[in-house]
Amino acid sequence: MHDLSGELIDGRYELLRQVASGGMATIYEALDTRLDRKVALKIMHAHLANDEEFVNRFIKEAKAAAALSHPNIVAVQDQGWNQGGTPAVFIVMEFIDGHTLRDYLFQQGSLSPAETVRYLIPIVSALSAAHKIGIIHRDIKPENVLITNSGRIKIADFGLAKGELLGTTMTAESSVILGSVSYLSPEQVQRGVADARSDLYAVGIVAFEMLTGSKPFEGETPIQIAYMHVNERVPLVSSKKKGIPASLDALIFSATSPNPDERPTTANEFLEALRIIQSELDPKRTQMSLELDLPPLPIRDKSRKSHRVSQEKNPAPSGTVAPVIEENEKKPVREMTSENTREIRRRTSARVKRNRTIALFLVIAIAVGGWYVFVGPGNRVIVPSVAGLSIKEADASLLPLGLTSLVGEKVFSEDIPAGKIISSKPGGGGRVSQGGSVAYIVSKGPERYVIPKLQGLTVDEAKALLLKSPLIIGNITPVFNANIAKDLVVGTSPATGTTVKRDTTIDITISQGIEQVPLTSYLGQSGEQALNELTTAGFDVSSTYTYSDSVPIGAVISQDPVGGTNADKGTKISLVVSQGSESVFIPNVYSLPEAKATGILNDLDLKVTVKKIGKHTVKSVTNVSPAVGTKVKRGSTVVITVG
Repeated sequence: MHDLSGELIDGRYELLRQVASGGMATIYEALDTRLDRKVALKIMHAHLANDEEFVNRFIKEAKAAAALSHPNIVAVQDQGWNQGGTPAVFIVMEFIDGHTLRDYLFQQGSLSPAETVRYLIPIVSALSAAHKIGIIHRDIKPENVLITNSGRIKIADFGLAKGELLGTTMTAESSVILGSVSYLSPEQVQRGVADARSDLYAVGIVAFEMLTGSKPFEGETPIQIAYMHVNERVPLVSSKKKGIPASLDALIFSATSPNPDERPTTANEFLEALRIIQSELDPKRTQMSLELDLPPLPIRDKSRKSHRVSQEKNPAPSGTVAPVIEENEKKPVREMTSENTREIRRRTSARVKRNRTIALFLVIAIAVGGWYVFVGPGNRVIVPSVAGLSIKEADASLLPLGLTSLVGEKVFSEDIPAGKIISSKPGGGGRVSQGGSVAYIVSKGPERYVIPKLQGLTVDEAKALLLKSPLIIGNITPVFNANIAKDLVVGTSPATGTTVKRDTTIDITISQGIEQVPLTSYLGQSGEQALNELTTAGFDVSSTYTYSDSVPIGAVISQDPVGGTNADKGTKISLVVSQGSESVFIPNVYSLPEAKATGILNDLDLKVTVKKIGKHTVKSVTNVSPAVGTKVKRGSTVVITVG
């Protein structure tokens, strides 16, 4: 819709400047010339004014807000249709001189817990008042929370409101499209239904964003974000930011539960919980809360006149009529002399001249009007709004009007999908000559860049490759790496292949090569101790075992490589561990049962051969060969005789 600044709407509201524009309407700062005060005028886009469904929803928005009387809700003062001039369906609201919560978050990044609670209390208080009369907002987000210059909080835009006073203002499908997907509850996404707990979910998301500076879910498309709200759990605020009071953390976690039954039952319950948390954060706060007080409104000078209404059209004060009449009545009637006749002729001549002047003016006006309609600007076509359409759809709307199109510019957009039109020149409601052309500004989709593979490059090569895209080089951190040569890139954070936004900071890690660690000698020490300590130091250790007459059992006989120097982490270390002496002495096993004697000899790694004699039932050892006390090598054969 083209800028209507300077127009007089409904003979009363003078549009001073355009404040904001959305998909359905444009908001102007205006002057109520009747009451001489500033107001905010919300005018539906001209191409939607012919759509009965949109007009009805627009009017219901006015009814929704007008049904509410609360100091933290933007008041609706009037609604109507412009009877003359530019066609316009409009809503008149109180003018809020300030900014949105989104502006404040953009400037501050994030808020402290105490500040967050101070902002949430009036928001939830306003919702509590709306819910009590059955009105659900359904589009709570930072853009709809206004902050006056005196610090007052106002909730605006009940355009998606629903309640018993209003009827249903939307379908399930349109609610997902028209609402802000980052703040939609799972039930709104899945079933298109909403109740008071859906507003509390949105408040929980807003609170999360106020405390952390970011939304809990980010995605490249609205569908991705909606999917996350349905299938993922909003994390605890404390997992993203330290110093969050446990009670506030739990309240926000409860409010953002996917299950509505796990959220606070009513806005009033939410409000009471916030007030308790506020008293915990500030125990000295004992005075009555004044967050609902209305700010003082400046009174305008009542003598101010509209710039568009001529003072000459105002009727003269009634008090000046009577004296004029009395003065005329007091004048004596003059006789009709020749002098009077000449005076009458002079007067008649003046009237004729005046009439001729009027006639000349009319002829000029008709000529100018004809030129305007048939030759000048009047011979122009009103351009329909094509914002949000594909090029094919937009061309279809221009073709019946005899207009042509061209793609004037392609730009990135976080909100408009790739291939869709962001705006046009001239814009919707503007005028262009018959057979003229309309230039489209087309979306290239979200501006995203893929992090290239940098592993194995030098730091300078990696920086040059990254800076080909609008990215920022972050920290360069050295790390030990056994696979990448020293001073070459190991990796990045975010990782290679990740899609990121413009001006994302990329951290780089570079290799310091293989880490060197001290290698200790464990000769003569415990083999188990050597194995544990060398493995902990980062070496790859293997042990073998052998007999030794000089090294005690379990001690290290040899180590390769030897200790006393530094070695690369991960180096293979070979240990040879003693199994004890290779020779043993034949023990005395005389008179022992066969089984026990055999076990003792086997424990000394000796092989046993048994000779049986006699007829005794219980047999015991009667002879040993080699003789008891003889020194033999392990693995030798010992013959025992039992009988």
